[in-house]
Amino acid sequence: MSELSYGQRAVGLNFNPSKDDSVAEAKQRFAAIIDLLNDLRDAQPYGKEQARLCSIAITEAQAAQMWAVKAITWRE
Repeated sequence: MSELSYGQRAVGLNFNPSKDDSVAEAKQRFAAIIDLLNDLRDAQPYGKEQARLCSIAITEAQAAQMWAVKAITWRE
């Protein structure tokens, strides 16, 4: 298996005990967003404030991903 991207590690892509395809897809989509933001943060074309905003967005995307997995796996 190839090395995971920053976003894939950030969302815990390999952690899916139920092997739910919807969970895997949601995690991969959030990982792509996080990778985009991480690349922008690393480039910092507009300075430190832009990097800070990327960091906040990454944190919020991780939280949203966790809530999305909760919603996908919710059972009454």
